[in-house]
Amino acid sequence: MKLKTLLLASLSLLIGSVQAQPQADAYPSKPIRLIAPFAPGGITDVMARAVAIRLSSEIGQPVIVENRAGASGAIGSLAAARAEPDGYTLLMGNISTLGINPAVMKDLAYDPVNSFTPVSLVAVQPLIVAVSVQTPANNMAELVALARSKPGGLFYGTSGSSYQLVTEAFSAALGIKMTHVPFKGSSPAIEAMLSNQINVIFDPFSTIYSQVQAGRVKGLAMTTLKRSAMVPALPTVAETVLPGFEASSWQGVVAPAGTPAPIIEKLNRAIVKILSTEEVREQFAKQGVEPSPTTPQAFGDYIRQEQARWKQVAQQAGIQPE
Repeated sequence: MKLKTLLLASLSLLIGSVQAQPQADAYPSKPIRLIAPFAPGGITDVMARAVAIRLSSEIGQPVIVENRAGASGAIGSLAAARAEPDGYTLLMGNISTLGINPAVMKDLAYDPVNSFTPVSLVAVQPLIVAVSVQTPANNMAELVALARSKPGGLFYGTSGSSYQLVTEAFSAALGIKMTHVPFKGSSPAIEAMLSNQINVIFDPFSTIYSQVQAGRVKGLAMTTLKRSAMVPALPTVAETVLPGFEASSWQGVVAPAGTPAPIIEKLNRAIVKILSTEEVREQFAKQGVEPSPTTPQAFGDYIRQEQARWKQVAQQAGIQPE
């Protein structure tokens, strides 16, 4: 009886593998939906559209970006998690949806690890630490000294939970305390800084650097370990006040859990090829973004590492899931 059961199980696996290959060979045979779980115009939407237009050419089927914003990306992510695992629905996830939401949202209806199959990391983008022109700090050492002299007296703004956790990780490592002021997006947070309602912001290069260039805010440092080729004169947090500190915004493509491995591999090859072109590198560089293709396994490992890191930061900062 045990032998019969074993033979049946082996036969089932064999049939499954034989069926999967023709399915992958025929894929894709219709348009693909790429869900961007944030509003149009944001960096995740921009990355989704940059990948979609080139993926369409690479695989011979339209790749249509669908914006499903809300709840820090949880609404669109859940829609992707519940889709058929056939390769025709993908998600452009990011640091919030795949790394931070589990640490700050109590009843998250999807699991970033178990609800998805990773395809590839797409992009990594540094944050800029900026202060209002009225804030008396012209470098990171002066900012830290000012924060220490006024515990809780400096106000930092954020456009999402990810940037709150980054700022809290920075503050905790240096033993300083700043008061958090949340905003619904980078634009209102930056407007508040321009009117001196907040002092400090950790925000993506793509949204804050134009204000730094124009002299409306003071850019003090980047959050990457190494200086950016786009702004080589701007130092990093790591080289100024906190050795080893690194935090980046990032985006990557995942598919619903259970999507056949041959389809994942085909998508991965196409995305890696796209991200390796000089055209994409130049386009991404204008946003301060570095193309960062990976294997599916490497991206899965990265997601798990990010979840563990930000969960620990949230716990240390006393941030309770809501």
